Amino acid sequence: MAEFLETAQGRKLAYHRSAGAGPGIVFLGGFMSDMSGTKAVWLEEWARAQGRSFLRFDYSGHGESSGAFEDGCIGDWAEDALAALTTLTKGPQVLVGSSMGGWIALLLARAAPARVHGLVGVAAAPDFTEDSMWPGLTEDQRRAVLDHGQTAVPNAYDDRPYILTQRLFEDGRTRRVLNAPLPLPFPVRLLQGTADEAVDTTVPLRLLDHADSPDMRLTLVKGADHRFSTPECLDLIAQAITEVSA
Repeated sequence: MAEFLETAQGRKLAYHRSAGAGPGIVFLGGFMSDMSGTKAVWLEEWARAQGRSFLRFDYSGHGESSGAFEDGCIGDWAEDALAALTTLTKGPQVLVGSSMGGWIALLLARAAPARVHGLVGVAAAPDFTEDSMWPGLTEDQRRAVLDHGQTAVPNAYDDRPYILTQRLFEDGRTRRVLNAPLPLPFPVRLLQGTADEAVDTTVPLRLLDHADSPDMRLTLVKGADHRFSTPECLDLIAQAITEVSA
C-alpha cells in the first residue's frame, strides 16, 4: 500500500520506498504515467535484490497522488520530484528518468546537484512541450489551446486522451534545459530505442552534445520502442544504474 507525502504546496504524493544501501535509486516516471509501470516495479525488485534503497512515486495529478492531471505542468511535477528527493531520501541518489522523467531529472540536477550521484535517462524527453508537442499539434488544436485554454489529443498508451493546457505549454517554455548551459557533474547514461515513436533519436544526441558531464554515454538500441521495457531493455537500465553508481 502506498504512503503519502504532503508537499509545501499542499499536494499529496503517493510513494513506495524500499530501504537499503546507497547510493539510492529514485525513479521518475513519464507524462501521464504512474509508479505502477513495468520499469518502476521491475527496478524496485532489482534494487531490493541488490540491497539498494529505492523510491518510486506519482507526481500530482498522476496515479494515486492528489490533483487533476490537466491542472499540472512541468514546474509542478519538478517541485513534486524535488520534495520527494529531499524529504524521502538521504544522501546523493541515482536518478532514473523515463521520458518526461528524464526532463524532470535534469531539472533536479540543476536545482540540487549535490543530491545527484548519477543519472540514467530512458528515452529522455527534455523540453518536449516546446520542441515536439507544440509543433505536433494541428492548427485547430493550437487555436483551441490559445482560445479555450486546452485541447485533447489521442493517447497511444491509454484510452484517456491527453489534455494539453495553455499553462502546460507556457510553463514548459520557462523550464527548458537545452537552451542554456547544463552542467551535469556526475556520470550520465542515456538509453534510446531507434523505433521510439515518441522521442526521436535526435533528442538524446542533442542532449549528449549540449550537456557538460565528465562521463556521459548514449546507447542506441535498434528496434526498441518508447516503452523500453523488454527484458533486454530492462537489463540495460540496470547495467546503466550500476555504471553510474560506482
